[in-house]
Amino acid sequence: MKIEQQWTEEIKSSNSLFSINIKEVWSYRDLLIMFVKKEYITFYKQTILGPIWFFIQPILTTLIYVLLFGQIAKLSTDGTPQIAFYLSGITLWNYFSECLTKTSSVFRDHAAIMGKVYFPRLIMPLSIVFSGLMKFAIQFGLFIVVILYFTFIEESIRPNVWVLITPFLILLMASFSLGMGMIFSALTTKYKDLVFLLTFGIQLLMYATPVVYSITSIPEKFKWIFKLNPLTGIFECFRYGFLGKGSFEFSSLIMSTINILIILIVGVVIFNKVEKSFMDTV
Repeated sequence: MKIEQQWTEEIKSSNSLFSINIKEVWSYRDLLIMFVKKEYITFYKQTILGPIWFFIQPILTTLIYVLLFGQIAKLSTDGTPQIAFYLSGITLWNYFSECLTKTSSVFRDHAAIMGKVYFPRLIMPLSIVFSGLMKFAIQFGLFIVVILYFTFIEESIRPNVWVLITPFLILLMASFSLGMGMIFSALTTKYKDLVFLLTFGIQLLMYATPVVYSITSIPEKFKWIFKLNPLTGIFECFRYGFLGKGSFEFSSLIMSTINILIILIVGVVIFNKVEKSFMDTV
């Protein structure tokens, strides 16, 4: 007669797929700060110019865009100075794309430490988002200098009250990159070739986002396609606030907010599920 074996103890995670233990993450804030410092120091430790690259990269990219898209392609900038127009898009896009790219490989890049030491796994993608804010703050400061010049010296742009919503727009971008990054980080633990797809996808997404063009230059029958992109409402609101011109619809920003919240929730669910067993496949 076969006797069925009964387990006396069962060890399993007590966290549900939808749980985010904010209190535990906060208790590990020192670790979060350490990861942010490490991300910053290791990246620029052996560079000649160091943090100056934060300024050089957007300046050179802006000049190239002015030449290619402004002078050669003659894309509309809604009557705003081309330097201010392209720099606004570059400043936002650099932060989003860098956070998404780095977050999407968080399991693979940090498998060694995750497999040895316990800490809330959410700390890792959060540290990438926060470290990206340091670079964004520097480039945003450069953008503000350009805005002040064209506002008070050239008097060619007129910022409006919508600039006050900028912190919310940054929060939306951070949430979107965090949610998408966690989804791809979970998938790439099993399907590693998705890394190549993501790299290509980010390049395509830039051209589906009003980075180098205004949504007003899109034919009316195609605008609804571009508005499906959650970043469209963010970029248009940002430009409308600082440059004072453009096509901004509050409903578009509301839809972007709803879509980003859904993506963030899905990202958290998938991340919580994969973090329990990712060491078996990474």
